[in-house]
Amino acid sequence: MAGINFQGPQGQQPSPEQIAMMQRQIASEAEKAGLTIPQYIERLKAQAMQQHQAQMEAQRQAQIQQQQQAQQGQAQPIQPGPPKPEAIAVANFLKSQDLKLRTVILDEKRKDMFRVKRALRALQSPAYAKARSKNPLLPEVNDRVTAENTFKLLPLSLLALRVNKVDESQGHEGHNHAAKKRVKGLWTVRIEQHQEAGDDHYYVWLFEGAQWKQKLYAGGALLLILAVVLFPLWPLFMRQGVWYLSMGMLGLIGLFFAMAIFRLILFIITMFAAPPGLWLYPNLFEDVGFFDSFKPLWAWQETPEDIKNAKRAKKERKAARAAAKADVAANGRPAKASKKAAAASPEPTPAQPAAAPVDAAPQPTGSQAADPSSVSQRPRHATVEEDDEE
Repeated sequence: MAGINFQGPQGQQPSPEQIAMMQRQIASEAEKAGLTIPQYIERLKAQAMQQHQAQMEAQRQAQIQQQQQAQQGQAQPIQPGPPKPEAIAVANFLKSQDLKLRTVILDEKRKDMFRVKRALRALQSPAYAKARSKNPLLPEVNDRVTAENTFKLLPLSLLALRVNKVDESQGHEGHNHAAKKRVKGLWTVRIEQHQEAGDDHYYVWLFEGAQWKQKLYAGGALLLILAVVLFPLWPLFMRQGVWYLSMGMLGLIGLFFAMAIFRLILFIITMFAAPPGLWLYPNLFEDVGFFDSFKPLWAWQETPEDIKNAKRAKKERKAARAAAKADVAANGRPAKASKKAAAASPEPTPAQPAAAPVDAAPQPTGSQAADPSSVSQRPRHATVEEDDEE
């Protein structure tokens, strides 16, 4: 009986008569159960502990049920884990869709970035329903909520992660390191801690799909190395062919340097004879393809006024797109019609030098401003900052 504190109402100690009555009652109950008094007391304690645990478990189950009822119709939280077959199936489907990918820099590596709203649009398209009829691993998508939960399989399996743009002009994450030189047209991004799935959020692909191409390239590289090592065993006609091919490549490299020097000399001469200077094709040092380097065939050097006009035209295009969005939100007009109206708005053209005739005004190369009155015009490649999506 030691260790049991019998208290009366309002915390008062029981009287000796009450204690004696309780002892007699416990002794009689223990005798009926065939136990000693300490054994009977331990049994009562175990029963009380079991009842307490049962009550706590019931409360926990009730809380879980309430949380599940509250979370019905809401987006599921993202907790990354190992890849799932369903997530891989969704990634393969989205990889086959036109998500208007952009190339960005993540950890000094180039990755493909896409916008969440385009992925959600693809998951709710008839193409997804058709693909799901062929692949049972694809989850069912009926509305926006199920589309978001299906999309979140990607970050759950670390196949795609949400990123945001890094301002490199401020240095490296607030430290006093020297800012790196920014690559034109490319964002430098970093992975966000909260992997949400809003329409305006951006994700980068970490999923590379099937690796058969890489394996094929590795096998080809291995065969090429073996062929080079065994070059002394080649037949005579093959070694002569390699010699002629190497001479031809050296000739092309020499021609490349000759064209570059000739272009530079011509530009220096025309810079004084007919300012601001003339550039002749091909555009050797621009980040474009081989055929695009010949468009246009020749162009005038870009002037500060041309740069100002190009920036002004860019601002006007952005303002026209913003007005089109506001018009759609206010009047309910179709987005395509508003875009056509914005595209039809006239844009200011950069000024041309006085020495150049109007009917044969050349075009600037690379990132130089373009004049729509010219016959040959370089296709303008939109950068990430200029491509303001709807």
